[in-house]
Amino acid sequence: QRQLVESGGGLVQAGGSLRLSCAASGRDFRLNAMGWYRQAPGKQRELVATVTSGGSTNYADSVKGRFTISRDNAKNTVYLQMNSLKPEDTGVYYCAATGNYYCQASGLSIDYWGQGTQVTVSS
Repeated sequence: QRQLVESGGGLVQAGGSLRLSCAASGRDFRLNAMGWYRQAPGKQRELVATVTSGGSTNYADSVKGRFTISRDNAKNTVYLQMNSLKPEDTGVYYCAATGNYYCQASGLSIDYWGQGTQVTVSS
């Protein structure tokens, strides 16, 4: 069993930055692929960024060059550094973990979800 606890969300002006953290409990965190998903009001959940157990990363086109996902296996934590934020980045951001090689865009492969943290970007 694994619990994921997100932190770092908040209200920021367009062009600003936020850093989300996701602390994981349980064993063998290093073996999980981790991801950040987001869901805006009235929209479907989307995969924002993912990092494999080996450290390979992938990003949604809408955040490439602005967001960076990273992991610290010694701290059982995954991060999402968000720069040059836009109002369309607003939503609830969820941390996710899977024993599969990567996080699927559908979210069907996810074994564990965090409770979510709100990110609001004002124009």
